[in-house]
Amino acid sequence: MTVPHKSKPTSIAEKIFVLIAVCSAAAAMPLTFTGPAVALPAISAELGGSPIAHNWVTNAFMLTFGSTLMAAGALADSYGRKRIFLCGLAAFILFSGGFAFSPDIIWFDSLRALQGFGSAAAFSGGMASLAQEFDGKERMRAFSLVGASFGIGLAFGPMASGMMIEAFGWRAIFALVVGLAIIAFVFGAIFLTETRDPEASGLDWPGAISFTLALSLFTFGVLRAPESGWSDALTLGLILGSVLLMALFCFIEYRVKRPMLDLTLFRYPRFVGVQLLAAAPAYAFVVLLILLPVRFVGVERLSAVAAGQMMIALSGPLLILPVAAGLLTRWLPAATICSVGLVISAAGLFWLAHIPVGSDHVALIAPLLTIGIGISLPWGLMDGLAVSVVPKERAGMATGIFSTTRVAGEGVALAIVSAVLSALTQSYLGTSHEATVAAQRLVTGDLNGAGQALSGMGELELIHAYNSAFGLLLWFLTGITILTAIVIFTFMGRGTSEAEEAAEESIAV
Repeated sequence: MTVPHKSKPTSIAEKIFVLIAVCSAAAAMPLTFTGPAVALPAISAELGGSPIAHNWVTNAFMLTFGSTLMAAGALADSYGRKRIFLCGLAAFILFSGGFAFSPDIIWFDSLRALQGFGSAAAFSGGMASLAQEFDGKERMRAFSLVGASFGIGLAFGPMASGMMIEAFGWRAIFALVVGLAIIAFVFGAIFLTETRDPEASGLDWPGAISFTLALSLFTFGVLRAPESGWSDALTLGLILGSVLLMALFCFIEYRVKRPMLDLTLFRYPRFVGVQLLAAAPAYAFVVLLILLPVRFVGVERLSAVAAGQMMIALSGPLLILPVAAGLLTRWLPAATICSVGLVISAAGLFWLAHIPVGSDHVALIAPLLTIGIGISLPWGLMDGLAVSVVPKERAGMATGIFSTTRVAGEGVALAIVSAVLSALTQSYLGTSHEATVAAQRLVTGDLNGAGQALSGMGELELIHAYNSAFGLLLWFLTGITILTAIVIFTFMGRGTSEAEEAAEESIAV
């Protein structure tokens, strides 16, 4: 139950401005995610730092964003959804502007982490506010527009970032996200309705802290493993600590009166299937949004603009096909559509694995399109399914858990995949410390640094090692994606609940 501080917007114009506010914020998020990937070689060249510090350029943002989504949602319910939305945007604008003045990589990574906190508040507050401003089919259409805005940012973010890098330098890429965030803030401040849940009891601080620390320790442990080794005492301690903290988090959520995570939801097989579905794009699609620009710019020496143009083949289908997936639910169960989409993505990953680094880039377009087409099918259904597979009264919490699984899963996936790629690359370079450093440099797109670290090996040999490792990684991602498709179909394909049928009808409309 919510108590509005003013009436909902009654005119079409007011509703349009509300949508502009939330859609602008939604478009800024993927730009924040993909832009630094295109700029990473330039960032590392100017700011210096170790390969681990370069990995944190993306992981710091994803970690804080994903780990605090549930907490931000709880704060929005308690203190006002509009207030949290605006506070999040204000923090996002402040820290995004700070990148222009970053003196070194430590400052940059710290700002990325703080930017993630602002993003979590803006995302949670904005989506919760939007749900209060619209009802029925209008709400579904509004959320579809938000998803389309996210897709636009994802599709054109790399190219827009590449153009700004070549014209003004890498620091300019954050001007675009600041501009979108300012638009969101102004329209949100004027037109959004303030609502809150009077029954909310505030933030579950022990749960929020234990969950955030668990993800932080795990990510740090995985990122330092390629340099220190998986048997290193500190690395093992970090990973073990993350497991213990996650167990503590589950214990806290089981005992607390109003948990952020209601563990009883996992009694529903379809709910478990949806959580796996939320994590599936991380391995089949999202990690490529980071790895491929680094490969194109840092290893294959493409310009930032050319790399951004190549990425449109991967993310472009998200602009159109999620709507088509909604229409397909008139004839096919959502579980079938999602599983088939993941299998198509797996075929694209398998195809991409057979195209060597340095090949004619025209040859990459078809496999990248295949991956993008495949992932677009579940992408358009996931948010609706998140609330359809549990009882209606638990829909709000289900959405928060789904968003957390999705974003936190992407951060964890990126850390794991980066570590695997580094380990595979090193296996082709040798067992020396110099080979370890060279592998880490290659994974972050620093081909010159890799050559300096391993002076006895030529550039072509380094690229060959990277190519072999990247191909094996794509095989690994192919297997994970196929396995996920099978598990999702098994968990979600046991008939269709009434709630799910209703959600599919709404999506199809």
